[in-house]
Amino acid sequence: MLRHCTNSALEAVADGVRLTVRVTPKASRTGVTGLAADADGRAYVKLRVTAPAQDGKANRALLKLLAKEWQIARSSLHITAGKKDRIKSILVAGNPPVLLEKLERWIGDLRHA
Repeated sequence: MLRHCTNSALEAVADGVRLTVRVTPKASRTGVTGLAADADGRAYVKLRVTAPAQDGKANRALLKLLAKEWQIARSSLHITAGKKDRIKSILVAGNPPVLLEKLERWIGDLRHA
């Protein structure tokens, strides 16, 4: 049985880990800006990219940013929901327990930054 971590931005699934993000396109800089929650209390990671939200440019920039942040192959990342929305669900394909530990550490670092 897969477990849900304490941060609802992350969820272990059968083929990896799902992460909820909120992206701001056409920003002045590309980067991770922190953690937040919506009105219903669902957590997400806030990111910004300089690419515009047209023709999938912002989505490609988002996946490139996350691959670099986590030092994993870009081909391991897939947008599974919200391709045309600011709130997106990203599947990080791989071994769920290993990925969950790595991403929980990354989110912990965001909290303390």
